[in-house]
Amino acid sequence: MNGAGKSTTIHMMLSLLKPASGSVYMLGSKVDFGSYELWGKVGFMEEASYYPELTVEENLDIARRMQMLPDRQCIPRIIKKLGLEAHKNKKAKNLSLGNRQRLGLSKAMIHNPEILILDEPINGLDPAGVVEIRETLLDLSKNHGVTVFLSSHLLEELAKLADRIGIIHEGKLVQEIEMTHLEQSLRKHLVLCGRDKTTMRRILAENGYRFEENADGHFILSEGRATEKPEKLSELLVRSGQPPTQLNIVSEDLEGYFFRTIQDRGGVR
Repeated sequence: MNGAGKSTTIHMMLSLLKPASGSVYMLGSKVDFGSYELWGKVGFMEEASYYPELTVEENLDIARRMQMLPDRQCIPRIIKKLGLEAHKNKKAKNLSLGNRQRLGLSKAMIHNPEILILDEPINGLDPAGVVEIRETLLDLSKNHGVTVFLSSHLLEELAKLADRIGIIHEGKLVQEIEMTHLEQSLRKHLVLCGRDKTTMRRILAENGYRFEENADGHFILSEGRATEKPEKLSELLVRSGQPPTQLNIVSEDLEGYFFRTIQDRGGVR
């Protein structure tokens, strides 16, 4: 959520802000406020910045000189890595939104950092740009060994990108979990509907199924015997002469898990 403390956390990681309490460690070293030694191993992009009248290559050459990198070959290497070869001679102002973001990523990575830190990297992009950046970040992580640390409030996109997530609420890290474990923690419920709701309601009650009814008149069953063995419930209804017209399992998404987590920790006020 906006104002949760995501950007503040990143600025502390980059030694731009001093923690009110506690310490920050990155790559095995303590991050001291005002010390920028770690920046040689870290790339950071808060917002894609560039000189609009300069080409991609010219923008990257400025980034190279600012990093004091003597090897000019770092420019074609990063252009290839970020898929900008077809655009290297274009002025930055003529790039698509997605390629402008790639240019920003190229500048952040020109010194070949171990960690790439991104603050809202897909915010404001059109759908095509979002897909471009998602694929780029996945490629960097899986094929180039880059650790990507990113903050975002776009939870649907995070679910497609992250291996591990942390939930920050009101300045506190309230949950940290591997995506593989998260999938096991997501709540599920069974949605059921039939032609004769009165009879179906009676059958469910007589067989010990607990249920609720939503505004659409669907039965919602959340207990394990329903969600883990829906075929048993289907068989029961068919044998009772009430075949379901709808029976499907709905799983909680990352957004639902997020709101449930922060509500369990004090809620959204």
